[in-house]
Amino acid sequence: MRRIHYRVAASLDGFIAGPKGEIDWIVHDPSVDFASLFSGFDTVLLGRRTYELTRQPGAPAWPRGWRIYVFSRTLSRADAPGATVVSTDVAGVVRNLREESGLDIWLFGGGSLFAALVNENLVDRLSGAVMPVLLGGGTPLIGPGARRCGLTLTRSDTSPIGIMNLQYDIHGHT
Repeated sequence: MRRIHYRVAASLDGFIAGPKGEIDWIVHDPSVDFASLFSGFDTVLLGRRTYELTRQPGAPAWPRGWRIYVFSRTLSRADAPGATVVSTDVAGVVRNLREESGLDIWLFGGGSLFAALVNENLVDRLSGAVMPVLLGGGTPLIGPGARRCGLTLTRSDTSPIGIMNLQYDIHGHT
């Protein structure tokens, strides 16, 4: 079964976007090997707001051949060229994706989609790059209504520029 990893950058106070949706506070870490990072995945899951950020000029493109799923009640197929728009049965679609052959699945964002999938026990790992910044508000790492779940730390390190990289296995609700 394919695993789902929530890989995300967050401020030290737990936000993945600022009060106006801004992400300009995310520090670029030149030591990150993106080719290696992408090599374990072939599918990405995004909420609507996160998807829209990835469509902005200058945003890096997803690797060729990846399948892109956008979860939104408001976007149409025409709004998301090259992606599959999912508006109903989020958990069912993700369960089916997990059962298909392929590499692991990257849950890129956002917090509401993460909460919905955690509530269905569909996220296996959380990898957070904790940026050295306090935002004081914005989009939380996990959206409201998420159930409590246990985490086991599996990796931690700090980059030379002060980014804390934390990886946790998620093991159900407590």
